This record gives sequence, structure tokens and C-alpha cells, in this order.
Amino acid sequence: MTHIFSIYRSLTATLERQDWLVPTLARIIFAGVLFYYFWQSGVSKIAFDQGIGGWLTPTDGAFAQIFPKAAEAVLYDVDQMTFLQKVIAVAGGWAEILLPLLIVVGLMTRLAAIGMIGFVIVQSLTDVFAHGVKLGMAANDAWFDRYSDGLLMDQRAFWLFLLIVLVIQGAGPLSLDRVLVRRTTTA
Repeated sequence: MTHIFSIYRSLTATLERQDWLVPTLARIIFAGVLFYYFWQSGVSKIAFDQGIGGWLTPTDGAFAQIFPKAAEAVLYDVDQMTFLQKVIAVAGGWAEILLPLLIVVGLMTRLAAIGMIGFVIVQSLTDVFAHGVKLGMAANDAWFDRYSDGLLMDQRAFWLFLLIVLVIQGAGPLSLDRVLVRRTTTA
């Protein structure tokens, strides 16, 4: 039995030295599973089709997604948005575009992952309080139940775990962060 544990320890020691693997896989999985989801959501919030000024203009989709009750009350008329609502909608749209892009290319990865964690928390709170998404056993969205397909508790826990890995371990060797660190240490 001692021999088996010795073999096991030598194999796991090799795996533990692979500090490049987990952050690299985390970014690849983020790119494959979440990048396009957030990118499309961000692009849908900003009126790019209205020229340069559109880059700072929220869409009716942004109004409906972020402030559904207020949007419904004014029949989704973007001109009825308050200044603060417009700022939040545009900032949210740009966050959904820029933060995932930074994570995928591995630039300021830890900061971008922290921003995405905050974004996912706000997104989840908006889903619950503004859109009325139900949580708990009755909604099939609780932890430690037999279901693994809950849209908030289960799904967002995996998202947050992936982002926390990037906050703790950084982007890994195949990243702009690593390139910039090498350039600044050799200069």
C-alpha cells in the first residue's frame, strides 16, 4: 500500500508543478463558453449603428434588459431614460464587451476578472429583482439538490469559479500579461 501512495504522490507532484495549465484552461473555457454570450449582450446595449455618437447611446434593448419595469412604464422609449439609467446601460454594455476581451487576450486579466465577477453579481441581482427570476427548490435553482441546470445558482457559481481562478492565478503564460511582465523586467 505504501508503494501505491508513493506512486500516487509522484504523479500528483508532477501535476502540481504545471502552474500554466489551470489559468490557460480557464481562459480557453471562458472564450469558448462565455465570451460570445457577453459580447453579444454588450453589443445589443449600445447603438453602434448611429455613428460615433451611438457608441455612447443605449438601445431600447439595454433599457429593457437593465431596467425592465421602468422601460415598460414608458413603452420602451429610450428618450425617457434618465441620465443615470443611460450611464449605467452604456457602462454595462461596454463592460460586457471590454472585460471579456481583456480576459481572452490575457491583458490585465486579474482586474478584468474582478470586474466580471462584479458584473455577474449585478446581472444575477437584476435577474432576481428586476426580472422576477425565482430561486430555491421550487424554481429548481438551489444548491445541493439533485439538479445541475439551475440558471442562476448553479450556472453562475461555475462562472464565478472560473473568474476566481483567473483572479488568483492570473492569465497564464500564453497571455499579453506575461509578455508585458517580461518586457518590463528586461527593460
